[in-house]
Amino acid sequence: MSSTTTLTETATIPNVSPGPTLTVIKNRFGAEITGLDFTNGVTDEAYNYIRDAVTKYGFVILRKTNLNDETHLELARKFGELDDVTPYNKAGRAHRLKYNELFDVSNIDFDGSIADLSSPRAQANKGNSLFHTDSSFNPRRAGYSLLLAHELPPPGTGGSTAFADMRAAYRDLDEDFRSFLHEKNFIARHSILHSRKLAAPDWYKDVDPTSHFMSRHLLLQIHERSGLPTIYLAKHIHSLEGVSLEESQAILNRLFEHTTQDKYIIEVEWKDVGDMIVWDNT
Repeated sequence: MSSTTTLTETATIPNVSPGPTLTVIKNRFGAEITGLDFTNGVTDEAYNYIRDAVTKYGFVILRKTNLNDETHLELARKFGELDDVTPYNKAGRAHRLKYNELFDVSNIDFDGSIADLSSPRAQANKGNSLFHTDSSFNPRRAGYSLLLAHELPPPGTGGSTAFADMRAAYRDLDEDFRSFLHEKNFIARHSILHSRKLAAPDWYKDVDPTSHFMSRHLLLQIHERSGLPTIYLAKHIHSLEGVSLEESQAILNRLFEHTTQDKYIIEVEWKDVGDMIVWDNT
């Protein structure tokens, strides 16, 4: 994890002894929590502690949680109604996990083998390598995401998960550019086919995203839980309404170049099976 530790706090939570320790990672964006063990289930107090930390820091890393599928879902349900893979199952995709509320974020096929790099699954997964906000391509966008490590590659071989601080990136926007964005109040059109085509152009060369449904979300938003302004940006964005495709791309390229500067990015290194990252997509 490329970071600079700035603050460590120890909390007191009922029925958790010793209390968890929270370490702020970089410029108050992101935090690492140790000392939360969910072997015996999930308490409201532990959930509240995690939720408040995510609101404050954007995302948290929970180390050595001892979560399993059941307690993973128990914790996730405390954050709200869960999305599920039912629409994908109806489209013909086989689901190898026990619960439909668990999304299979892996390179493993239904039969347990490693997906061939030329397979449809592997080609579709390339889109996950682009900077994105989970499920922004849906009308009802994702709130929180809870990603749990089940099997990890050897240390030093990749697999980190990167986050961009969109609140800080908004604050640092050029004043004239920020005023322009507010004046236009752009609505962005999001498409999963667009991001997949960006990541795997040869595989999706015959796919026209404009022939399929696109979701619509404001580009600049107020983050509901913190009250702070943010940029709702993702490589799922095909275009901005009200301007030409060329102007859309120029605006989006400028935003991506700005928001993905090293000073806004943190890469989280997965260390152990049972590590979990919780983040707020909004």
